[in-house]
Order: sequence, then structure tokens, then C-alpha cells
Amino acid sequence: MILCPATLFLSFTLSLLNAERPNIVILLADDAGYSDFGCYGGKAETPNIDQLAAEGLKLTDFHAAAPNCSPSRTGLLTGRYPSRVGVYSYIPEQKEGLHPMHMPSSEVTLAELLKESGYQTAHIGKWHVSVLRSTQPQPIDQGFDYSFGTTNNAIPSHLNPVNFVRNGESVGDLEGYACQIVVDDAIRWLNQKDEADPFFLYVAFHEPHEKIASPPEMVAQYSEGKKRNEYLANIQNLDDAAGRLLERLDQLGHREDTIVLVASDNGSLHDASNGGLRGQKSMLYEGGIREPGIIRWPPMIEAGKTSGATLNFVDLLPTFCSLAGVAVPQDRTLDGVDFSPLLFGNENWKRDQPLFWYFYRSIAGSSQRAQGMTGKMPAGAFRKDDWLLIGYLEHPNMPDSHAMVPSDMDFLRESTWEKFELYNLRTDRAQKKDLSNERRAFVKRMSKEMAAIHANMVQEGPYWNWEDQ
Repeated sequence: MILCPATLFLSFTLSLLNAERPNIVILLADDAGYSDFGCYGGKAETPNIDQLAAEGLKLTDFHAAAPNCSPSRTGLLTGRYPSRVGVYSYIPEQKEGLHPMHMPSSEVTLAELLKESGYQTAHIGKWHVSVLRSTQPQPIDQGFDYSFGTTNNAIPSHLNPVNFVRNGESVGDLEGYACQIVVDDAIRWLNQKDEADPFFLYVAFHEPHEKIASPPEMVAQYSEGKKRNEYLANIQNLDDAAGRLLERLDQLGHREDTIVLVASDNGSLHDASNGGLRGQKSMLYEGGIREPGIIRWPPMIEAGKTSGATLNFVDLLPTFCSLAGVAVPQDRTLDGVDFSPLLFGNENWKRDQPLFWYFYRSIAGSSQRAQGMTGKMPAGAFRKDDWLLIGYLEHPNMPDSHAMVPSDMDFLRESTWEKFELYNLRTDRAQKKDLSNERRAFVKRMSKEMAAIHANMVQEGPYWNWEDQ
């Protein structure tokens, strides 16, 4: 095997520094848009995340695996398209019984792979790929030594949540804001971990997902209207919490042996937070899936750089495994690619396979209808180089509920692609000009590729049975 220059450089540098395998920290916001952080043009005060960008690599074409919570997190953890795993939409909360959809125990997560190779692993914050304290697979079953968090959102809001679970046991009432509670626990875990072994820390914040609660003194700093002020203060509070965690990493001597990634699980419901991109959360236009992405690892990653490489959550598993010297599974389809050469200065690196997003629950909801959007929304997005093909599904029983229901299982397998839109994201990032009529032959070729991936993916995904619950 011939090693590329970037790989040779990395191997030489690691040997020269006698470095151990890097620690990995993921800081994931919940529903933060592409431009919520100051370093992406946002109005919220985010000095800690902005400093992280100044010290690392800022990504401008980085995407979530899906436009809402559960599938996006599934893609991050598995390196696979979430519908291939069977997490087709968000996992709804039910008053009675369990919703059957979850990330199956047969999936191999990033945490499992790292743990098997000697990493200490912790999940802290929002989980939302199964129901905590249930018969479904728990974080400990998916590779995490330690877990402290919630199934879904902080209840009743970010302030004084009552639904946190630690290693399978309910914690009860907590005081403070969710992001600060989460970081307090992450710091406790860092203080108690074994210094001899590397670690993987997955911190999934609840902010700025509704129901929002923000410190009044932060809210008072903004003058964008009541709801917007609460939201911007929420982003600021998240940044403050992230800053405390980054400071503790530095104090423990982990600044130069730790890769830190900051991102968000999907786009915002606030149009002003999506950087002029079309659409928002739960949509497959760029406003629903393009996210902030910052990676810092001094001195291995040159500070202050920006990259427009097209990346996705599914790329994180193969990339982090590569950096940790861990083999990826060979018995299943991985949809992500290893982009580690990009981190070490190979500006010519380019992904060698397309990307596909599938989100079938795409009928315009109340917030979209308020903006004049009605009827069906796109259910598929297929990216090759600068081109993005948007697809709409056709089926006599198009779903019209927000949460996944039993009839969806047949819809997933029986629906077909009805029509397409085509955009060049290099020249039209806001997706204002549909080029499908001008490039019909190209659309035909791309749609065949997209349909093939879609058919393979939904065929592999589990058929959930509500009667078993």
C-alpha cells in the first residue's frame, strides 16, 4: 500500500512527538443553525467557540446526517445513513409503551470501536437513539462506560430539569441550566478518569432546542425581540458551558493530545440562524442539514484555517478511527469516508463517493405553512461534487402525521421518486435557481444513482412492528 504524503507526515510527526493516540471530544448542539456562532456570522456572544475556530479548522460545507434529532445522532455514532440503521425519523415520547424505532444493538458505534481498543468512553447529555431506562439498547450497550443524560429534551425546560438518568438510574430534580449541568458532570468524569488511557467524551447539549430557558442577565444583552433574545442567550449559555469544559481540558494537560469537534445535529427553526440558507430543521434544503463544524487539535491541525470540503456526520467514525489507529467494521456498509488527510494540510483532498440524505416525513408543518410552504417537501437529497439533486416521493398514502406511525413502514418501501430539483451549491448556496429543466440528462443520471442508494438503504433498514411493543 502506498501512503499519501499527509499520512506519512502524520505518522512521522506522531513518532517524533512520541504521542499517544488522541483523545476525542465531541460537543454537539441541539438545533443550532449554520450561523448561530459568532465565527459563522451569528449575533450571539460565543467567544469560546470562536476561539476554538481560531485555533483549529473551520468547516463551511459540513453536514448533519439528517435534518432532525434521532437519525442525525445515529449517523454520527455509526458512520451509516440512519435509514439503513432503521432510525427513519425522531423517536417520539409516548405516555404508554415504547415506540419501536431505535438504534439496534447489532449496530457498531464509534464508542464501541474505541472502547474495544482501550479508550475510556462517556456519553453526557441528550441520547435520543433509544429510550433510556427501557428494554431498548442503552448507552452502556453501545460502547459507553458511563452515561448521564436524557432520552430526549430537558424537561420541563433547560432550567431545573427533572428527567436526567445516570447509568440507568433516575437522578431526580436538578438545579441550574442543562448545559451547565451537563458540563459539570463532564468535568467530574474527566477528573475521575484513568490518566493512563485515552478517552472519548461525547457531550450532547440540549440547547437551543425548545423549550428554551436562558439566564436573564444574558437575555438582557440582546435587542432582537423577546423570543429571539431568549434564543441568542441560549446559544451564549451553551458557549459559556463549552468554555468551562475546554478550560478544564487545558488544566488537565489535554490541550495538545485531544481532538475537539463542535457541531450541531441539524438546522435551526429560526431562519435568522441558518446563514441565508434555504429551509430549516426537518427540511432537506441546506438550511436543515448544513451545520457549523470546528475541529481543533494543536499542533497537528494548523490554526486559523477554513475548508470548504464537503463532509458529513457519517464521515466521523471512519476518520476518528483512522486517527486512533482503530480498524472499522468490514461486515457492513459504511457510508462515511476518512477525511483525515484534510486535517493535516492536504488541500487537494476530495471525497470519492456521493452523499445521500433521506427524510420521508417531509410534509410542510404549521411553521412551514406559516411561511407559505404547503404540500409535500423534499424527501431526498443527493450530493455529487457541487451538485445537489432534490427528490420528492410519490405514494397513494403519503404520511401526514408528525411522528412515525405503523403505515410508514410500507410507505418507506413502496414509495417512488416523483420529481426532482437540481442546484449548483458552488454558485447558488441559497438554492434559489432550480436547474433541473436545463440539465435534464444530468438529472436523469443522478436520479438513477440516488434511487439505487435509496432502494438499497430502505431494504436493509429494519421493519418495525408496533405489535411487539
